[in-house]
Amino acid sequence: MKIAIFDLQPHEKKLFNHLMPQHKVVYFKESVDEADLSKIKDFDVISVFVTSKVNSEIIKKFPKLKLIATRSTGFDHVDLKVCKKKKITVCNVPAYGENTVAEHAFALLLSLARKIPDACLMAMNKKFDQKALKGCDLHEKTIGVIGAGKIGKNVIKIAHGFGMEILAYDIKKDKLLSEILDFKYTDIKTLLKKSDIISLHAPYNKLTHHMLNKKNMKFIKRGAIFINTARGGLVETDALIKALENKTIIAAGLDVLEEENLIIKNQKPTVKQKEILNKNKKLLSMKNVLFTPHIAFNTCEAVERITETTIENMLSFQAGQKINTVDYK
Repeated sequence: MKIAIFDLQPHEKKLFNHLMPQHKVVYFKESVDEADLSKIKDFDVISVFVTSKVNSEIIKKFPKLKLIATRSTGFDHVDLKVCKKKKITVCNVPAYGENTVAEHAFALLLSLARKIPDACLMAMNKKFDQKALKGCDLHEKTIGVIGAGKIGKNVIKIAHGFGMEILAYDIKKDKLLSEILDFKYTDIKTLLKKSDIISLHAPYNKLTHHMLNKKNMKFIKRGAIFINTARGGLVETDALIKALENKTIIAAGLDVLEEENLIIKNQKPTVKQKEILNKNKKLLSMKNVLFTPHIAFNTCEAVERITETTIENMLSFQAGQKINTVDYK
């Protein structure tokens, strides 16, 4: 197979070289929508990360394309309608960081609950104010997990270790799982009303766009902590800013933002996108917001699992045994 790999990190190349010596592989540090594609039109396979926008214009540039292997669980950056029309298979990495992302969610939560960033800043400035640094326990608090899939399940497991009460919202309910892990399913309104901590782990698509918005975020329990390690587009940024300003949410730990690719790539935004970017600037300037730049997945172990699964997806496809394929519906 002829394979083009985009969004490449140096440590990934070593794994690809080691595990795929029998194929012609070309590497690009750039995303597919920024790279020079003039010399690779005859390639069978491309592999991308979420920073690549694989739209109809990009797909047209690969007339022999048979497989898109995204090195991520989410696939909203790939135009599935075009892929279906052109009979291009799309594979993802459905399981690589269930524990990894869940651990980062708790890293953000603990940092906010115990005011770690403020404490570090005070220590650097040789100022000590214990009153200003008074935090809160997680023990016996209620955590609301929105999206009780593979990552959400691990959040629930960790929450039990802190002695927390657990509510979950998911369109697919697993009664046996709720009994085994001792949590309760509820509707999103009830979850928002009763949760001291809200942690977001839903996939992003047309149905989940702004699933948290001005209409339902007004139900959030006053004084809640909000964590988002999923996708920025799940939350209406205006509504989040308002909730932070009026102290409905006392603190937010965010690993993602709406239209974050524009920031990463320094692209020229549309008028609407510019509005969102300006809102992001305001959001990130708020003292009660802790932000990490989309690194919840980023551990040595998880990245290795991503690369190995991607290679397995490619080799299985070549062997006529498609695995981890994305449903076009």
